[in-house]
Amino acid sequence: MRRATSRGARLLGALLLAAGLAAALPARADALQSFSAFVREVKSGRAAFTQTVTSADGARSKLSRGSFEFLRPNRFRFVYTQPFEQTLVADGSKVWIYDPDLNQASSRKLAQALGATPAALLAGGELERDFVLQPQGLQGGLDWVLATPRAAEPAFKSVRVGFRGTELAAIEIVDSFGQRSRLDFSGFVANVALTPESFRFVPPAGADLIEQ
Repeated sequence: MRRATSRGARLLGALLLAAGLAAALPARADALQSFSAFVREVKSGRAAFTQTVTSADGARSKLSRGSFEFLRPNRFRFVYTQPFEQTLVADGSKVWIYDPDLNQASSRKLAQALGATPAALLAGGELERDFVLQPQGLQGGLDWVLATPRAAEPAFKSVRVGFRGTELAAIEIVDSFGQRSRLDFSGFVANVALTPESFRFVPPAGADLIEQ
């Protein structure tokens, strides 16, 4: 059960970033302006991340680490290295999850995997139509924007996007069960040279394949 929960949290974290992460933004922008510029202007990037998942009662937490890279539109790769290895890749049409311990690869159509998730928010779609955006000011050294979905039965309660100056520093998600997942980023490099072919996933020889 512990391993399954960890994988689910990792997938959520990866989907949050399907459209990419931060780039250089206007120097005097507040968090809401920075967020709007972010979803318009980010093209590609690469960074390390730390993900902390906390139970609804705050009594339990789990820590994961790894690296990611992305290319708009709808291409990303998350490589989890701790505490378990796992790779998640979006190739523009499918999302792949590979577990080396099980030698198992599963895939799902991108539209089904993302849907009305925070990834759709970060992709820069119809923000005002799908989300209520509210600046929250400085908290813990970051300037935050709160995004609340307008859907009647959303898959998550809220997403907060935190900026440090003009750079995206963190994303925090609260799901429908009250579980909190936070990703903190470091060493971000914007507009790196990536191609769609960089996100092509080929299942390893002998891997079990599961397609949904």
